[in-house]
Amino acid sequence: MPTMNMLQAINNALDIAMAEDEKVICFGEDVGVFGGVFRATSHLQEKYGKARCFNTPLVEQGIIGFANGLAAQGSVPVAEIQFADYIFPAFDQIVNESAKFRYRSGDLFNVGGLTIRTPYGGGIAGGLYHSQSPEAYFTHTPGLKVVVPRNPYQAKGLLLAAIRDPDPVLFLEPKRLYRASVGEVPQEDYQLPIGEAEVVKEGTDITLVGWGAQMEVIGKAVELAEEQGIACEVIDLRSLLPWDADTVVESVLKTGRLVVSHEAPLTGGFAGEIAATIQERCFLYLESPITRVTGLDTPFPLVLEKEYLPDHLKIFEAIRESVNF
Repeated sequence: MPTMNMLQAINNALDIAMAEDEKVICFGEDVGVFGGVFRATSHLQEKYGKARCFNTPLVEQGIIGFANGLAAQGSVPVAEIQFADYIFPAFDQIVNESAKFRYRSGDLFNVGGLTIRTPYGGGIAGGLYHSQSPEAYFTHTPGLKVVVPRNPYQAKGLLLAAIRDPDPVLFLEPKRLYRASVGEVPQEDYQLPIGEAEVVKEGTDITLVGWGAQMEVIGKAVELAEEQGIACEVIDLRSLLPWDADTVVESVLKTGRLVVSHEAPLTGGFAGEIAATIQERCFLYLESPITRVTGLDTPFPLVLEKEYLPDHLKIFEAIRESVNF
């Protein structure tokens, strides 16, 4: 089985999708000959031509508006927003058009073939305009799906599933892991289910939930916890919309404790949705308050990035406090 980093796995998934279906089209800022700012679309224009992999103007609203039109006409557009921080000019197109197209037309038309790829998150010293985690803005939008891989294997399988999914999918790629995350990836075509969490590690004392690059950080915290005899169950949601509440509920009913961690700010972050759902369904089984370990309620800093991010030490402290409550 070949070894790939996350960028290579994404490129491989796009290659497979474009080879299989001539209706798959990739476009965005600098995705053509340049291969994208991170090189995720390298060689696709060379292989499939300028009609199927091409550059767009620097206008995010136009990229997604164009993608909606293509999808409504039966194409399978894979649109790239160069950084998730710059997705907001396209916000209206995504939440008011992409998400509602099928509903408002009574399914006479839909843009279910649409996939929006975008790198997100911190850890690259990108400052406030190249580090944000905007997932919660979109999980509040019925009609969308939101997916976040944590490693190359997931990136390929989930991206292929997203491209073939009957609903529009926002595919958030943790850019800190683009080259840092390396693993075995099957060369052949495969898909991973959207909406199903993965229990990465089983345990009996406490449940930890996260997604994307934060899973690596959670893993380091779990190593510290287990040195003190705390058996942690770790769940990677993989999909935020829909999110697999049943898997988390089943775990918390067993452990009685929950810590949720994400890079985005605390207030309005998706951890709050998880916490609310779990306390509704597991209240009488909880041994301690549900804890959120997140980014701070400030703009994303450059110099103080390490202080801002929810690192393994913050998560470890939350684990200890929960277990000792």
